[in-house]
Formats: sequence, C-alpha cells, structure tokens
Amino acid sequence: MMIALFTDFGADDIYVGQLKVALLRHAAAGTTLIDVLHTAPNYDPRAGAHLLAALRGWYLPDTVFLAVVDPGVGGERDAVVLQADTQWFVGPDNGLLSVVAARAARTRTWRITWRPGMLSASFHGRDLFAPMAAWLSLGDMPPDKLNETAGLRVGLGADDLAEVIYVDHYGNALTGLRAGTVPRNARLTIAARDVTYARVFSDAPAGQAFWYENSIGLVEIALSRGCAATQLGVRVGDLVHVTDVSESAP
Repeated sequence: MMIALFTDFGADDIYVGQLKVALLRHAAAGTTLIDVLHTAPNYDPRAGAHLLAALRGWYLPDTVFLAVVDPGVGGERDAVVLQADTQWFVGPDNGLLSVVAARAARTRTWRITWRPGMLSASFHGRDLFAPMAAWLSLGDMPPDKLNETAGLRVGLGADDLAEVIYVDHYGNALTGLRAGTVPRNARLTIAARDVTYARVFSDAPAGQAFWYENSIGLVEIALSRGCAATQLGVRVGDLVHVTDVSESAP
C-alpha cells in the first residue's frame, strides 16, 4: 500500500520525519511512503488544492494521500477523510481537498471524530491525520472514529484558477490553469508581461519567457535557460490573464 505525503512542512525542517514515524507506527510493514511535495505554498490551501488535484492522477488507485496545509490547525475547521473515486485523502476541511472532490466522479466524506490521548494543538498532521491515514492504508475504515457526512464544508469548486500556485526551484511558475483549456495561440499576461506559447524549453531562444503545458497538464510560465520568477518578478498568487489572440484579431 502507498501513502503519499503532500504538505507545506518544508523538506528540511523537523516535521516530515515526525509525520513518517507516526505513520509507520500504525501502518503495515513494508508500506511505501511517497513524498509528493513538502513545499506546497505556506498557509495557502487554495493554491495547494489545485496543485494536489493536478498531481493525484499520477498515483495508483487506492493510494492514501495525507494532505496537510493547515493554517487553521487547532481552530474550528474539521478533520476529514475523503474518498475520491478510488483514492483516499486525509486532511483538514479548509478547501485543500475540495478541488479533488469537485472533479471526482464519485465521492464520500467522513468527519474524523476520534481524538488520540495525546493531541498537540499545533500538529494534527502527526497526531490525528497520520494515524487515520495509516489505518486507511490497511483497508480499515474504523466506524467508531468517523462520522459520514454529506460532503466537505469548505468547497472551492472544480473550476481552474488563473493564478500562480507554485514556483519550483528553477523559478518556473505553475498556474492553476489546466493546459487543455487554453488555446495554444493564447497570450498570457502576468506581472505586466506578455508571454506566448512554446512546446518546450528547447523551442524558445535563451532568455525568452514563454508558457507551455507541463508534465502534469498545467499551464506553466518559464524562461528558457533562466529563472522566470526572478526575471518576471512572479510569485504565488499572481493573477494570470488569458487572451485568445484569434478572438482579439480584427
């Protein structure tokens, strides 16, 4: 069984190790833990929701995703389990899981009512979500720990997000736009700069900004042999305006 970890904890900080120990205490021997991402945009469930929705398609059926971008930890937000088609998601009900839910053909949702004897007010990922994800990976849906609900309380919908949702270490800017919805002749405007389409980096001259369909199907803004984030001044949350050139032509 595979448990996939998606967090904003930071790969070089102290939290991911604790998360994995908590998972392995409850999961079966030989369970595979996959680090999907630990640098999801900090405190930003909306950006994380669109990134998670794009990434999930590359993971096997029955994968359990432990997804934690949780600025409201310790507050009133619910802790939930989501079944989306054949995959499982455990995390906060703050919008992070809602794009996955909105785009799935079939969903079921449960509120986590169980609380461990020792529950840190600030680390529900380790103390609450990790044990539940481990139990799910065993095929265990513990009825005394869950209460089925009609759906998530916080929903962002299935629509694309015309914003930058992640900047990778190369400085490429991933957007919440699925590339299949954007015409190849479209002009994108971001940070007061216009960029046009190129199929891939080698098709653009060195130093030229362009957009392309990246490997997970999103519109990504890049700079050939350079850092788009630095050269264009792009950051998470920046709006992206799409102009279909064929429609705007006289």
